[in-house]
Amino acid sequence: MTAVAPTIASGQRVEAKPEKRKGTGAWARRAPLLPALLFTIVVTQIPFILTVVYSFQSWNLVRPGSQHFVGFQNYADVFADSQFRGAMLNTVVLTVVCVFVALLLGLGLALLLDRKFLGRGVVRTLLITPFLILPAAGALLWKTTMFDPTYGLLNFVFGGETDWLSEFPLASVMAQIVWQWTPFMMLLILAGLQSQPKDVLEAAQVDGAGRWRTFASITLPHLSRYLQLSVLLGAIYIVNSFDAIFLMTQGGPGTASTNLPYYIYQRAFQGFDIGQSSAMGVIVVILTLIVATFALRLMFRAFDVSKGVVK
Repeated sequence: MTAVAPTIASGQRVEAKPEKRKGTGAWARRAPLLPALLFTIVVTQIPFILTVVYSFQSWNLVRPGSQHFVGFQNYADVFADSQFRGAMLNTVVLTVVCVFVALLLGLGLALLLDRKFLGRGVVRTLLITPFLILPAAGALLWKTTMFDPTYGLLNFVFGGETDWLSEFPLASVMAQIVWQWTPFMMLLILAGLQSQPKDVLEAAQVDGAGRWRTFASITLPHLSRYLQLSVLLGAIYIVNSFDAIFLMTQGGPGTASTNLPYYIYQRAFQGFDIGQSSAMGVIVVILTLIVATFALRLMFRAFDVSKGVVK
């Protein structure tokens, strides 16, 4: 018995050393990421915490000394604000319409690019270009070259002198956003199309299935994950659209094209109401987190994260 005990103890000491080395190696791998983590916390989490703190205070910059704690009064005032409800409705309409139209256009373009034809690489590059343009530059491009009542291409093609940004402000903003986000949808769907098993498509052709039958029974079910992912990711980005509205319509005429990000900007930088604008920002962040949560759940369901392949 006395001879066995030192053997067991020594064995335990030998097992403890690899665990220590393993822990040290893990920290050594994580150490280079700490500066990026600290930077992310400083530029994102600290401002968000301050926003939450300000949302519980009544503070208007044009009235010095007006800062005081009011609890949830700002949130109650925000939900009672008819302009806030109108901006929320515009945000929902803009997001749903833009995502739906961009998805349909992206699906059609992806189906065309999935076929082999002369110059496919050039066409693909040209179709991706709108997504590579800065949102501010794209908004100014559409404002000056497409919707200008005197020199715009739309009036040149259809005739007349329609002021599109005044008569159809929300639809004009939607057109620009759809133009910019259609390539994003197209790329995701094209990736799904190119991941289809070719033997299944060949078997369908041998069985006499037509193009529509093959698309409805094989291709569309295979693309369901990619379509859902496109919708959710597109909604996360489009719901925060600001550049197009700020540069094209300034939320007008009146509040016809005002969405939540632009309305928050107005209350904070034009109305100088820090308390209510912070409350609006917190509400928008919560709504965005809800959508992002569904997106992440869909991504983990649709893709095998551990293996890195689609289920």
